[in-house]
Amino acid sequence: MLIQHKEIDGKGFFYIEEEGTNLAEMDYSISKPDTMVILHTEVDEILKGRNIGNQLLHHAAEYARVKNYRIIPLCPFVKAMFEKKPEEFADVRKS
Repeated sequence: MLIQHKEIDGKGFFYIEEEGTNLAEMDYSISKPDTMVILHTEVDEILKGRNIGNQLLHHAAEYARVKNYRIIPLCPFVKAMFEKKPEEFADVRKS
């Protein structure tokens, strides 16, 4: 599945689209020049169990690394993943 990315005026999302419909999405905003706040993650039922949320998070983390952002996880899913795998996301998690 192709994960796409859009950002306009400090707000953006990583998403999977099929036939014009977003099937998965991770929304974020840039609150400061170096801070990315992940707000929400949603995955359609037809993609459940396929590790899509985790794939979206990895794309977001890689984007944060490239842009030198630190992530604040307001999204419960992202917060749980940061706690479950602290070493994997230590370099991008804002303290």
